[in-house]
Amino acid sequence: MRPSGGYRERMPDADDLVIDRATPAEWATVTEWAAAEGWNPGLRDGTAFFAQDPKGFFIGRLAGEPASAVSVVNYGNDFAFLGFYLVRPDLRGRGFGLATWKAGLAHAGERMVGLDGVPDQQGNYRRGGFELAYRSARFTGMPRLPAPDASVRAPTPADIAGVHAYDSACLPADRPGFLDAWLGNPGHRTLVRIVGGKLTGYGTIRPARDSLRIGPLFADTDSDARHLLAALAVDAPSVAIDVPLCNESAVRLVESVGLTPSFESARMYTAVPRSHSREKVFGVTTLELG
Repeated sequence: MRPSGGYRERMPDADDLVIDRATPAEWATVTEWAAAEGWNPGLRDGTAFFAQDPKGFFIGRLAGEPASAVSVVNYGNDFAFLGFYLVRPDLRGRGFGLATWKAGLAHAGERMVGLDGVPDQQGNYRRGGFELAYRSARFTGMPRLPAPDASVRAPTPADIAGVHAYDSACLPADRPGFLDAWLGNPGHRTLVRIVGGKLTGYGTIRPARDSLRIGPLFADTDSDARHLLAALAVDAPSVAIDVPLCNESAVRLVESVGLTPSFESARMYTAVPRSHSREKVFGVTTLELG
């Protein structure tokens, strides 16, 4: 019999949360949460995410049901990237997110950690040891571009080592496992630009919930980026690309072809990242894994 008086069933709190590592199949639920937030995740991104670090994905459960999530994917011994920091909307404000955040960060160990977060959470991230590096904005629309030329083509097996080297030069860490899976994912189309026998940039376009996602878009110059963008976006009804606002050439490029900005994100790190060619980053690979 229920006791009389002011009895109320106790609401679950963070002590009731059971945090486990997620499988790729379980992560599909989290991807749907991200889609509901308007993040437009790629349809097959998870394959490449798990190829880099299959132990870096965490789900918090209440009574066996998913309640919260975070990914902290390790890149080698020195760098990790945090993403998918989510709590089910009906469960927010009860400490589930913070508990999951702490469990995920423990996986990074002593590594420097990066993230792309919404700007209005910068204060919370700063209290967690993160400092702003730059802001990005997602640009979307139907680009007005000339027909692609012969300098842009699909990579051959002989190009792959060069793509890996180029990718590493544009990032705070090497990511060979991720990149091999990314390039080989069904539906992902990667192109390189070759000028005078030299690779001057590469990019990938992939299916997503809404607009087709372009990322990465790495290039030596705005001319290289424009040629790659023209070839990647050919026949695409709409594209979305996350552009670092500190790269003024990248911003001018996407604006010049008719793309318009929507939401912003803030790239933050817990320490100064290794030296890399940030000026070559015309489009971020993903906000979830950097």
